[in-house]
Amino acid sequence: MAKRVFTFKRGAAERPADAAEALGLKGANLAMLASLDLPVPPGFTVSTTGWRETATVNGALSQSLRSEILSGVEWLEAATGRAFDGKARPLLLAVRTGARSQMPGLADTVLDIGLNDRTVEIFAEELGDPHFAFRSYRRFIESFATLVHGADPGEFEELMDAERVHNGWRGPEPDTLDGWRSLIAGHLRLVEDVAGEAMPQTPFEQLVAVVGGAFASWRSPVARAFRVLHGIAENAGLAVTAHAMIFNERGENSGTGRAVSRDLSTGRAQLTGEFILRGRDEPREIGERGTVIDLAAMGPTSASPFPADREALADHVRRVEEHLGDACEVDFMVGDGELFILQSRPARRGVDEAIHVAVRMVEEGLIAEEEALLRIDPASLDQLLHPTIERGEAFDLIARGVPASPGAASGQIVFSAQAALDLANEGRRTILVRTETLPDDIHGMHVTEGVLTIRGGTTSHAAVVARGIGKPCVTGAGSLRIDQDAGTLTASGRVLREGDVITIDGTSGEIIAGASRLTRPMLTGDFAILLEFADRARRLHVRTNAETPLEARAARAFGAEGIGLCRTEHMFFQGERVGAMREMILAEGEDGRRAALARLLPMQRSDFVELFEIMAGQPVTIRLLDPPLHEFLPKGEAEIAETAAHLGVPERKLIERIETLREFNPMLGHRGCRLAISYPEIVETQARAIFEAAIEAGQKKGKDVVPEIMIPLISLRKELDFVKARIDDIAERVAQERGRRVSYLVGAMMELPRAILRADLIAQVADFCSFGTNDLTQTVYGISRDDSSNFLSTYERLGIIDRDPFQSIDVEGVGELVTLGVEKARRVRPDITLGVCGEQGGDPASINFFEKAGLDYVSCSPYRVPIARLAAAQAAIRFERSLRGAGASKARGRA
Repeated sequence: MAKRVFTFKRGAAERPADAAEALGLKGANLAMLASLDLPVPPGFTVSTTGWRETATVNGALSQSLRSEILSGVEWLEAATGRAFDGKARPLLLAVRTGARSQMPGLADTVLDIGLNDRTVEIFAEELGDPHFAFRSYRRFIESFATLVHGADPGEFEELMDAERVHNGWRGPEPDTLDGWRSLIAGHLRLVEDVAGEAMPQTPFEQLVAVVGGAFASWRSPVARAFRVLHGIAENAGLAVTAHAMIFNERGENSGTGRAVSRDLSTGRAQLTGEFILRGRDEPREIGERGTVIDLAAMGPTSASPFPADREALADHVRRVEEHLGDACEVDFMVGDGELFILQSRPARRGVDEAIHVAVRMVEEGLIAEEEALLRIDPASLDQLLHPTIERGEAFDLIARGVPASPGAASGQIVFSAQAALDLANEGRRTILVRTETLPDDIHGMHVTEGVLTIRGGTTSHAAVVARGIGKPCVTGAGSLRIDQDAGTLTASGRVLREGDVITIDGTSGEIIAGASRLTRPMLTGDFAILLEFADRARRLHVRTNAETPLEARAARAFGAEGIGLCRTEHMFFQGERVGAMREMILAEGEDGRRAALARLLPMQRSDFVELFEIMAGQPVTIRLLDPPLHEFLPKGEAEIAETAAHLGVPERKLIERIETLREFNPMLGHRGCRLAISYPEIVETQARAIFEAAIEAGQKKGKDVVPEIMIPLISLRKELDFVKARIDDIAERVAQERGRRVSYLVGAMMELPRAILRADLIAQVADFCSFGTNDLTQTVYGISRDDSSNFLSTYERLGIIDRDPFQSIDVEGVGELVTLGVEKARRVRPDITLGVCGEQGGDPASINFFEKAGLDYVSCSPYRVPIARLAAAQAAIRFERSLRGAGASKARGRA
């Protein structure tokens, strides 16, 4: 029969091949610590094999398993020099339950197994502390009854209260031995009432019952629900570890601590953490922790109340770090001055701390740069890419809430999404303050600087939406009160009015009166060093999606290697530009359209000059006008009347023209290259603006600018031929007029399935291709991105899809087409540059796929550039390792 009980003590441990599976996390960890010759309490673990046996016989422990557990107890008696139910020096055990992974719903720790009416007296005499001994016995009876018989802990508390009143105790517990004995007798009677049988007085039977109760906790509703949610197999099972008790709650020389191998704020090797010194014998009030000792503040020679050898502890922690190869944290106890290590794990840390540790460990030669990169979650960098409050100055804190979305922001208080929109149109910054947000508030959340709600937590509507759009958010600020009618916000007796300025910190949850000085994120220090590691490791280039100078400068600061998507239509929605666009759209003929476009030409040229200068020689991909023309036309009676008056046309005529341009399915209608073919003057004007801007920027910088012009919504090779001919013609005209030629590239945006299928023909003409995965996903699935939220969340909940395909690429569908497009394009043009500029360009999982597909670059929003740089490095590392693991040596096609 397979071994089911595995022993451990300092310097020796029985460890099966897959220790975590057989012994659970706790048992496997204690065995590991023991094998490192660290001071662990001796004990044994009943493996998951034992649990599986009990699961087949309704939870009863077989006689053979009981015998093996008894052998474990006898081994432990020899290791400790104590006896289970002994006449002197009784052995007491702590039992801990654990599975291969952390899982709620399993049995809690049961302490002091082995105490009974006889051994408690012996234990009290041995310690010279009867109150501690009887307190431990009472704790054991309660936890035993709760685990084994499902007793309500509240009943024991009620019994205690009744005894206190009846016997007139001066404190919260009995103050005489007779009082303790009376209380214990009452507890045992309560157990018998609940269980229908007396609590075992034989320590071994106590242990067997506790092991059985621990095994049964695997079937608790909480544990079962967690397994279903996380895909943990029903027969994975759990293990139970029993070890000698450590009395860490007794006297001046006892306590509990957590030690960390490094100062996580700097990453440097240094013992940090805290120790909670018991410091007194009498019972504590609920919530009292004891004296807290900062381990970092204790020098090797400094006087300290720490009751054990600090240097020995530091050495133990260093050895665990060496074994794990990572910063670690260690749970330890001190009982009567003796130090014991109970658990260890990689140190829990925030993303900034993780970066510090990774960089320091590279500097110390403990890990390679590649390993440091793989230890950081790219998505977690988002927490470091938002403004923070400068802490050097005093500020007026008025309330605190739940930190729900990172970053800080200042702005005027507004109580509605519409007010946020109105002030945003005036160029003013706002903070949207609501009792709680609703889906109708999303448009206001997009334009506000941050969101503050009275209700909610980290998973409320406000929190989820704010994190998705990169806005700071504080929720659950329950001390605040909104009076919508009066337009006031009351905070700690102070009244703030709509329009007053506040600052919120979505990282700390602070709400501050007035505008605080904010520090903009910068890629400096260890963050910058980590990204240098990433740049050395990655193959994919990282560009940005940007149209404004502000976006372009932010992207350059974050390390963007050019602009992969400049959406020119975004430049036409402002001020007088939208008026000129409307004039062009409503013109009767080509002459009228060209006249309106002539007004737009210098504005567009100026925009391009600034972008070229900011990017300073980096590639800039400019997409020609893409959306249908109706998007630029006025909506609503008031706006239509205003536009008609501005253009000097009757309202009726304007309404007729709007109706003429209206489409049933505009995203699949008259847009993209189709507009350029119907109205060549549009592409001619945009091309002229690009070439003239390239010449001007090149002269200013003393370096030629090579613009990349991207034609959207290509599905036919002849569409590309037609539009490219117009671009080439304008390039020649500008060269003759300015006496200077511009080198440029013309490419296709691959966002329709037919373009993918004919990528080999398109690549014969295009200088580059960029996969627009937003529209490609829409056309592959046949769904609208704007409307899909109505049902995709249901699909995710039901497991029909794993993730929203508009956020992370659908590898089997959309990804298969991208792979096909890459193969067909490179077949005819091995040197063609291929990129992606959809939403997925900043998604780490999608970047992993794009690396495998052999694309040359990804393009994403400015604040996702660092995320993409790290994700691209990780993707390259993993791909190369997979090639080495498979013994592959062939290179992918690359530009």
